[in-house]
Amino acid sequence: RFPGAESTLTVEAMVQDKKAIQAGTSHYLGQNFAKAQNITFVDRDNKEQHVHTTSWGVSTRLVGTLIMAHSDDDGLVLPPRVAPQQIVIIPVTPKEDSRDAIVAACENLASQLRDKYHEKEPLRVHVDKRDLGGGVKKWEWVKKGVPLRVEIGPRDLEEQKVCLQRRDQTPNEKSFISQEEFLLEVTGIIEDIHTSLLDRARTFRDENITECTTLSSFEKHWEDTNLNPGWLITPWAGTREEEEEISKRLKITIRCLPKDKQDEADAPCFMTGEPTKSRAIWGRSY
Repeated sequence: RFPGAESTLTVEAMVQDKKAIQAGTSHYLGQNFAKAQNITFVDRDNKEQHVHTTSWGVSTRLVGTLIMAHSDDDGLVLPPRVAPQQIVIIPVTPKEDSRDAIVAACENLASQLRDKYHEKEPLRVHVDKRDLGGGVKKWEWVKKGVPLRVEIGPRDLEEQKVCLQRRDQTPNEKSFISQEEFLLEVTGIIEDIHTSLLDRARTFRDENITECTTLSSFEKHWEDTNLNPGWLITPWAGTREEEEEISKRLKITIRCLPKDKQDEADAPCFMTGEPTKSRAIWGRSY
């Protein structure tokens, strides 16, 4: 709990090395700080009252956590809902005499895509018309994490098809689809990429949270202080002093008390043996 706050909520994220990051917090400060600073208002009964205040931290660390949770050895992996560009269209022009027609087809497709909506916003689409090799442009957008890359080359133009490459798949995976079908399915594809990334991160987190009920198994889990073996969830009824002692010794902390795990069936605290309905998540963190 934040010093001086009456309650604190936290969003704890597990990133790919199984460490925890406090991705965001909110604190209900009650009237404590308002009384210290004499911040008041007049209520509906015309009586002066001290305000109730909150404090929130959900900015740059949330962005950093998102990057660490989803990205890979090829660069950024951005969920479509937050990606600056959701779709990048790359004209593939091996011969100069076909360039104008292919670029025009890409621009026309982009215009139609921008009329499509995802999450109540127009799709964000960019056509990369720079005079660079297709491979150079492809890998630049891979590294920038664009959710969906679309290529149109001479054969695609002739057959009215597009080549699709999704960032939630390996960089060389591709599929071909007619332009007409793509325009019908594009919002579903974008949503599927979002769902794929979310499900992957959730599955990774859940597979690396282990239930623990005894002190011996708890200590064994954390015995190598240089490793990050994933989180533990334990019955917890210890004191602040007991928490600080074991945290210092094993280089771990209580990350949170999950809101949906505070009214469980009674179980003995792994440390004190006292019956408790509360559960705590433990982990190593940045």
